[in-house]
Amino acid sequence: MFRSGRIERKTKETQVFVTINLDGHGDSHIETGVGFFDHMLSHLAKHSLCDLEISCSGDLDVDPHHTVEDVGIVLGQALSQALGDKAGIRRYGSAVIPMDEALVMTAIDISGRGSLYYDVQLKKERIGSFDCELAEEFFKAICANAGINAHIIKLAGSNAHHIVEAAFKSFARALREAVALDERVCDVPSTKGVL
Repeated sequence: MFRSGRIERKTKETQVFVTINLDGHGDSHIETGVGFFDHMLSHLAKHSLCDLEISCSGDLDVDPHHTVEDVGIVLGQALSQALGDKAGIRRYGSAVIPMDEALVMTAIDISGRGSLYYDVQLKKERIGSFDCELAEEFFKAICANAGINAHIIKLAGSNAHHIVEAAFKSFARALREAVALDERVCDVPSTKGVL
């Protein structure tokens, strides 16, 4: 079974192309024009073991907001496409990831209902050209478009780079667990019969 998604989205603000293979090795080719964001997306691929190809050309002369949010939208749509009817998946995943002094927990439910609880307070507003509040916008967009319920909570930390990186890595590890196939699950993991 080959679980993959491929989505392209063009607006007046961005042009985004994403492919995802849920059963990959964590390989990635990322080009969004936002260096720190590219770095975080490569961590997302590596630690989820999803192969990702992401390209985006956006209105970076305005700011990176549209680029980051639209990549989240398209990645969420590609993830949903790759999951199909979600039969056989574990559905739930969680991870607590340390990054030096930082510690971030993520819990995921691929429920079909997209929502995000994000409690990641940072002392800095920017990391390079990356506005720190855009991390929440990215996760909100991916959750809404993939039908994921996620809780991302900072448990410790002071360095903004470490905290955001731990958030991406913990989301990736939780996603890896949630999308994994379980040979004991023969149908959709819900008493409703649909996710």
